Amino acid sequence: MESLETLESLQAVSSWPVDTAATAVVDARGRVLGAHGPVDHRFPLASVTKLLTSYAVLVAVEEGAVEWDEPAGPEGSTVRHLIAHTSGLAFDSADVQAAPGTKRIYSNTGFQVLADHVEAASGIPFARYLAEAVFEPLGMTSSELTGSAGAGAESTVSDLVRFAAEVQAPKLVSAGLVAEATTVAFPGLRGVLPGFGLQKDNDWGLGFEIRAGKSPHWTGAASSPRTFGHFGQSGTFLWVDPEAGVACVALTDRRFGEWAVAAWPAFTDGVLAELGRARG
Repeated sequence: MESLETLESLQAVSSWPVDTAATAVVDARGRVLGAHGPVDHRFPLASVTKLLTSYAVLVAVEEGAVEWDEPAGPEGSTVRHLIAHTSGLAFDSADVQAAPGTKRIYSNTGFQVLADHVEAASGIPFARYLAEAVFEPLGMTSSELTGSAGAGAESTVSDLVRFAAEVQAPKLVSAGLVAEATTVAFPGLRGVLPGFGLQKDNDWGLGFEIRAGKSPHWTGAASSPRTFGHFGQSGTFLWVDPEAGVACVALTDRRFGEWAVAAWPAFTDGVLAELGRARG
């Protein structure tokens, strides 16, 4: 992966209290505007995996293997409920804690149920489906789903900038479908954003977390409300800011904690500020 220019703001990852970190910024044309660290080092993604799983589901919907509003998960739940964390399933168990569509309950279980549903509909093991639908077409040769569909992928910054470029300028699915996936689904629902507490409007799209008016948040104060993406408990994140026209990936080998709560928003604001100055 070659960067076209160097963003000094990316060097801030060197001050993070981690052993290994890599980061890059890519625009909607697929140009890497800057990178820092070992971009080909493979990291566990934790919940950033959900972005990849979600995109495979978009492909399944586009292909007609599944439909958003077909039953899946608990009684009354659909594919749309599962991917938007509104199925009612608990965070990490099969317990049903709310009626579908009434509360935003972030659920790893829901994503595994979602993947199992796609697997049953397609007749292809989900890890294979993800590889064929997303990794291979995008040239993500270092990416693999080795565990759960919600938190079990491994990848590199080099691979994830390819994914981030795809999300900004879709080729595997229609732009309209990506626009739908990055628009709030089931608006106005309260819920806990892991690591950042209860949010009055815990906005989420179809697999993509949407910044909107959340506070506190893992992106920056300068991030637009339209910013979407995901972070992972392994110390990883990927965000796309449509207003800025860029995406940023950062992967580390230290578990998410107070260090990330402090470092990530300031880092994001630094990146956006530098890009703003460069564009005049």
